[in-house]
Amino acid sequence: MTTIFRAGHLADVRHGEVLPDQAIVTEGDRIIDVKPWDEVQTSKTDFVDLSEYLVCPGLIDLHTHLIGSLDHGSYMPYLTKSAGWALFEGVRNAKTTLEAGFTSVRDMGTFRAFLDCDLRDAINGGVVPGPRIHAAGGYVTSSSGGGEITDLALDIPLPRDFRIGVADSVDEVRKAVRTLIHGGADFIKVIATGAGFAAGTTPGAPEFSEAEIHAAVEEARHYGKSVAAHAHGTEGALRAVRAGVRTLDHGSYISGSEIFDAMKQAGTIYVPTTYLIHWVDDQGASSGFPEEVRRKVHDAVDLSMDALREAVERGLPIAYGTDAIIFPHGENAAQMKDFSDVGMTGMEILQSATVNAADALGSGDVGIVEPGRFADMVAIRNVDTVDDFRIFNNVDVVIKGGEVVR
Repeated sequence: MTTIFRAGHLADVRHGEVLPDQAIVTEGDRIIDVKPWDEVQTSKTDFVDLSEYLVCPGLIDLHTHLIGSLDHGSYMPYLTKSAGWALFEGVRNAKTTLEAGFTSVRDMGTFRAFLDCDLRDAINGGVVPGPRIHAAGGYVTSSSGGGEITDLALDIPLPRDFRIGVADSVDEVRKAVRTLIHGGADFIKVIATGAGFAAGTTPGAPEFSEAEIHAAVEEARHYGKSVAAHAHGTEGALRAVRAGVRTLDHGSYISGSEIFDAMKQAGTIYVPTTYLIHWVDDQGASSGFPEEVRRKVHDAVDLSMDALREAVERGLPIAYGTDAIIFPHGENAAQMKDFSDVGMTGMEILQSATVNAADALGSGDVGIVEPGRFADMVAIRNVDTVDDFRIFNNVDVVIKGGEVVR
């Protein structure tokens, strides 16, 4: 069925401009044409009037965790709930994320392997509502590293599905990558450094050698998959960039010319996650987060913003990701303020969460309102510019695959 959406203004993120009075023509779930409104006929087609709205591509969050919930800033409660319960929480979180205007996400993994793949498939099959999900399936992590549940006594064994990606050598990394991809992963996430929320680990310390990360990249490429690196500290980030990862996520402590030069030369896409740091620093104590977590996060408040500012000034490719789960799902757009604070324009911020994010996914299906892509869009009423990032905190209309979902 053909449908025409009349956009009062349309954000053209490919060319960085806003076009007045545009017609977006869809057939089923795809866009087939975009042109000025006065060039179309609507007599034999369905018509959706958004003439009082600014229409933008559906937003993309490259760093979410939809499955389960993070209770009091600890990983341990993941063991107190069933896989079914964690998946039900994922259904709720997916719906909330979609209604906030994020029509695509990269789910960066779950402790119980492959639940994010199950949620993806349920959404794609029309069983439950939610964004398009690119799923990691789990984590490739070292023993007792940032992707493990580390706040248990040593004599308490973890179930196998919590340790699918644990690897401590090049060969074990290759095996973990194959296992995750065979289980349905769309990409591979490597935990290259310690983590703020993994008890006993040090976020700035590397946890894989460059050879081990390269093995993950090489093995993933055999299957046409990319690798995202969780990396907070400079040395771990350097190892990941040199090994050829597609995105560097977090980068909360990175500093110095060497890492930024390496990222620029390699074309590594930077996915900073600054909002969670401010959120935990402000609300971690009242939310019952452990002192260790709050200390690690507090140490990154200024450093993470300095890293983001440096990346912007150097013109590094930046894509949008938030680490939604640490803060409430649905607040994904709140991080745009941090991007604005370091000098990004409204259009640059929007591009980070659309066309740049689609590039990071390697997807020609989302991120731009243009023929051939999914008809995923958001609309904000009585707005004709993207200059003020705050418009994305409360979008009025959400469209996924040509259907109005909010």
